[in-house]
Amino acid sequence: MAHRINRTLHIMAVVQLRNRTEGRAHFDAKKTAGKTSIEAMRALKRRLSNVAYARMIADQKRRQVAGPGGHSGTTLQSSVTDLTPDIGPSDKPLPGPATNQPRPLASAAP
Repeated sequence: MAHRINRTLHIMAVVQLRNRTEGRAHFDAKKTAGKTSIEAMRALKRRLSNVAYARMIADQKRRQVAGPGGHSGTTLQSSVTDLTPDIGPSDKPLPGPATNQPRPLASAAP
């Protein structure tokens, strides 16, 4: 697992170095301060891991504030998470017990 994380951080650092970014400025500042390229790259990867960690912590805090369903502002009474289904007229029980007695035949008109 650590190898995958390190590889991902390395790719992030290389992309940062290709463009004029804060990461590139951080790398250049470390090189100017006398660090080797490997040491400057290590410092950039540490900085990127700190940024990623801070983002994960912020996301976790947002999730803890969120209501049921994972979205802030959601309540158990909202329509999204309504626990009581709507019963239509065809789903309602009959008004009384059913009878098994046959109905009287209708008399024929003379």
